[in-house]
Amino acid sequence: METKLHSFLKSDLLRKYLVGEASMTETQEVEFFISNYPEAAEAYEQLQNNLEIIAKAGAKDVPTDVLKQILTAIDEPEPSQVINLVHKRRISWYSIAASAAAILFAFSTYILYQKNLNLNEENNIVVEEIFDLRSDIEKNNSRLSELSEQLMKLNNPDAKKYVFNGNDRAKNLKTVAYINPVDKTSMIDVITLPQLPEEQHYQIWAELQDRMVNLGILDESDRKLKQIPYVEDALALSIKIGKKGEETNENNADVAEISLKDNK
Repeated sequence: METKLHSFLKSDLLRKYLVGEASMTETQEVEFFISNYPEAAEAYEQLQNNLEIIAKAGAKDVPTDVLKQILTAIDEPEPSQVINLVHKRRISWYSIAASAAAILFAFSTYILYQKNLNLNEENNIVVEEIFDLRSDIEKNNSRLSELSEQLMKLNNPDAKKYVFNGNDRAKNLKTVAYINPVDKTSMIDVITLPQLPEEQHYQIWAELQDRMVNLGILDESDRKLKQIPYVEDALALSIKIGKKGEETNENNADVAEISLKDNK
């Protein structure tokens, strides 16, 4: 190892390190010897002092062989002495650039992360809107299918149309019934129903030869084609006003009636 130390001291590495011309590898080598060998540390301090003396000489010309003589003098053996050396390294521009790049990268990553969160949120909103739109389309398609089926029944040549007009007790009443004796279907379309007291409602009845059959309740809010039971051999259809909660109101007076006899 003494041979390596001697070769190091005879080299130009200390000068290059002192004036900032040493490469990264050379810098590591110089600092290793300075930290581990008192002779190298002493030589470094002596070289530093000598260069300071030269610098103070100002305008005086310094012979070109002075530095060589100084380095030769370093090779002369002297009592070893441990020197606590504090070396101030100059800040590397590479380190500054690397730190700035790291900060820029972190900031860019954060911005991209926020944009990604916003994009995911927008995508979720779009997906929800698509599902809502699909649901609305399905409902509309179902409604259109229902209306198409109802129109087919109304336009069926076998279907017969009956118009209810109210009597003096319900002058503004108007309702239309569609009865198809071939496919045995009955539908009713509520157009207008005069308002009744809260305890009363309208009912539609089918008249048979020997009895009356309740076909359901008519409501002003139910203003659309409504399926009602088909009654075979019905002689007439009538609309009555009945009391809510009573099981039968067949004896109540009619407010509208149509005969089915002439259309059999």
